[in-house]
Amino acid sequence: MPGRKPRRPENALDLLTRGYGWLPDRRRVSGVRTVGARLGGLPVTAIEGPDAARFLYDEDHVRRAHAIPEPVQGTLFGKGAVHTLDGEAHRVRKAMFVGLLMREDGIASLVEQVTTAWDESVEEWTRRPHIVVFDEAARVIAGAVCRWAGIPVPDDEVPAVARDLLAMVDGFATGGPRHFRARRARGRREAWLAQLVRDVRSGVATVPADSAVAVVAEHRDAGGEQLDSHLAAVELINIIRPTTAVAWFMAFSGHALIRWPDNRKRLADGDPANALAWAHEVRRFYPFAPFIGGRAPREVEWDGVRIPKNSMVLLDLYGQNHDPDLWGDPYAFRPERFLDPEGQGRAIGEFELVPQGAGDPRTNHRCPGEQLVVALLAALAVRLARLEYDVPEQDLSIALHRIPARPKSGVVLRVRGSVS
Repeated sequence: MPGRKPRRPENALDLLTRGYGWLPDRRRVSGVRTVGARLGGLPVTAIEGPDAARFLYDEDHVRRAHAIPEPVQGTLFGKGAVHTLDGEAHRVRKAMFVGLLMREDGIASLVEQVTTAWDESVEEWTRRPHIVVFDEAARVIAGAVCRWAGIPVPDDEVPAVARDLLAMVDGFATGGPRHFRARRARGRREAWLAQLVRDVRSGVATVPADSAVAVVAEHRDAGGEQLDSHLAAVELINIIRPTTAVAWFMAFSGHALIRWPDNRKRLADGDPANALAWAHEVRRFYPFAPFIGGRAPREVEWDGVRIPKNSMVLLDLYGQNHDPDLWGDPYAFRPERFLDPEGQGRAIGEFELVPQGAGDPRTNHRCPGEQLVVALLAALAVRLARLEYDVPEQDLSIALHRIPARPKSGVVLRVRGSVS
């Protein structure tokens, strides 16, 4: 028909083959910051930058309801999770997570439990031919966060729980064995935690009154109704799964210490500002979430581009974290970029650094556990730098077409001990 815009070609294969580079490559080729695409038959507008992040997080422009594909819900987030809600329903459910994950005493308690478990593991690591940082970090964190959340897990079952939590993250953006392994893992853990919630509600099991299990079991949504036991299990997993996923950042920390060893002494010294800067730079530099998005509830416009109603809007997280206008020499690993001239931590705009979303985590869709992730990563990275280790020959490559990416070897070390 005359005047009709040509239909955009499907880009799922481009995403599959280019991964994190898909959207940055499209912008580089087109010479513009806002680019169009098509995924799963839907038109997509991909945006990037602090102002673009503000646009995305305004519910008048973009909403999450009906925007997250079923394969992602069925593996990563869980069906009916807080990530799929908007408006008052989202605010009330989100408040539950904020109360649990953003209070200082809760963060300090979990960090202490995780670091204690790490310290207790070091001697056992010295008796092994080698360890894999990714696997050991996941085991340590999964056991500690389950105990912190009030979820009873015998020590000999912790590795299986950790593997399932990792599988949910590892399989959300792919098909084939990884994806179906993620679905099976989610099914097992949802059934396990739903039974725990039922037992707590019936009095068969007792957990601390301020624990995550108790808070989620007692929570009432915006309509005043309790979460059914299955949905309560979904939200409990949304506490322990992303916390365990700090294992990715620990593997990246190991990778950075091997590639840029000059950073090791300064990190091992344990100065809180340096540890925090390290955590921010690892999260900025290395690939984790490629993008986030939602649907336009009405026709809107951004950067001179018309965005049709119900079409997808994606914020390119990886691209923004490597935007030269924001970071200057973005492909250089420099933790000091997060320090001021006096060596103290500098202020970071809430729409600037976006590895786990942007904006205010108390009110919008930014991860409410981000503060916890940063605290855990900072504390564990210092301990990793203090290990006395040798680095055996291994494949440390990071394939950017694989989502989520990580060093292929998981970072293998021969641990000889630790220095305090």
